[in-house]
Amino acid sequence: MKLTINSNYPSVADLRKRARAKIPKFAFEYLDGGCNEDVNLDKNRSDLRKIELMPHYLSKFDQVDMKTTLFGRTYDAPFGIAPIGLQGLIWPNSPEILAKAAAKHNIPFILSTVSTESIERIGEVTEGKAWFQLYHPAQEAIKIDLIKRSAAVGNEVLVILADVPSFGFRPRDMRNGLSIPPKMNFKNMFEILKHPHWGIQTLAHGLPNFKSLVRYMPKKLDLKRLGEFMDLTFSGRLDEDRIAAIREQWSGKLVIKGIVSEEDTVKAINLGVDGLIVSNHGGRQLDAGQSSIVSMINLVKKYQKEITIMIDSGLRGGPDIARAMASGAAFTFMGRSFMYGVGALGKQGGDHSISLIKKELQQVMEQLCCQTTSDFRYHLV
Repeated sequence: MKLTINSNYPSVADLRKRARAKIPKFAFEYLDGGCNEDVNLDKNRSDLRKIELMPHYLSKFDQVDMKTTLFGRTYDAPFGIAPIGLQGLIWPNSPEILAKAAAKHNIPFILSTVSTESIERIGEVTEGKAWFQLYHPAQEAIKIDLIKRSAAVGNEVLVILADVPSFGFRPRDMRNGLSIPPKMNFKNMFEILKHPHWGIQTLAHGLPNFKSLVRYMPKKLDLKRLGEFMDLTFSGRLDEDRIAAIREQWSGKLVIKGIVSEEDTVKAINLGVDGLIVSNHGGRQLDAGQSSIVSMINLVKKYQKEITIMIDSGLRGGPDIARAMASGAAFTFMGRSFMYGVGALGKQGGDHSISLIKKELQQVMEQLCCQTTSDFRYHLV
């Protein structure tokens, strides 16, 4: 398919710069920041950049084929859009914008339980090709219903979130009053006035809400009680019994996102889990943890033949995808890059950012003389 790229924004860094200018500070810093002192956020990037690739200039080479098969489906590229909570706060209607773009480009889109669009709407715009990430509900009835709804719209992959047993300590969000309920102090109101395009789009699409969860909320729930509802409804801690129950209830492919240790990987394999997305939540949960690429490399060495191992956290574009694939990842996911895209370019941001990253990856593969994504491993230095 034809790749549509706005030449004014030829890099993810350009998209980030433009998004920062268009989005209120409280929303941009929620997207962009890590936790505590941002140590793990920075390590995700620096450790990934240490990986070097070797071109084979004299090898026989025809043309690049980025198609990658994952769980029986062939995608047009080896990357997808990672789940992000409160997407509509960052840019109005962004879940639908990105889901439509992902479907057009034939890459996976993962909807978070705490995103701002419903399972049903994303299922409709992707024709059932989206994945769904489940924040584990404390109430069994809600969990079962969310799983049934995901199956009903045709989702083939259910992702269980493992790495949020507690909410990350994020000083920026605290200073900005970004909480449930949000604090509309003078500083935040001033930020909204400074970003009229964001404000107009928010008015057009409505205030962000957890649309997949609305049916479980008490009627006439005010903002203060919304926070209490979220605290009571969700228990992020997974254990083997909870995973086993979900495995029994879900007949499709089951993935756990956030596993980084050998011990948890062995448990996941024994429970019949189909895949892992090695992740540290974009450096937003444990500042003292390993980078996602270091954790992934350790797990790939021992368990690559027993379970599908994917990665997110720290990747931004084509060169990073190549580094991760060469290091053993079966597939890659990114979140911030695509949100920078919609923050910068609105409705065109999804198509632009996916096209841009495809083009970057194509150039890397051509430069390496790497014809298919399964050949990346031969180029690792």
